Amino acid sequence: MSPFLKILLIGSGGFTGAVLRYVMSGLVHRALPAGSVFPVGTFFVNIAGCFAIGILSGMADTRHLFSPEMRLLIFIGLLGGFTTFSTFALESIYLLQERQFLYFCFNVIGQVVSGLITVWVGYTLVK
Repeated sequence: MSPFLKILLIGSGGFTGAVLRYVMSGLVHRALPAGSVFPVGTFFVNIAGCFAIGILSGMADTRHLFSPEMRLLIFIGLLGGFTTFSTFALESIYLLQERQFLYFCFNVIGQVVSGLITVWVGYTLVK
């Protein structure tokens, strides 16, 4: 597969996933009473993305239903554009399946804590 085709598949999937994230998050927010401070739209998108990547990766691993091109389009592009949280969760599950408990803990704790800290640092620097 050519590098150009890979980029095209990932990019088109990413575009579609990002648009779906925007639409779904907005629909969830509009369905709630005004004044809700909890980010329900993002929460919903992350959980939906995790569910989708769980089902689709299970099908890909056990039934070999997806070609390499479709895997790029769906897993990296579409679901990556929809939510990178689903990729983070899937990679964490793979670490557990491989009994890499130390790497699992480092991945989960490290990404969550580092992510929160670096968002705070970036925000504080600009402010």
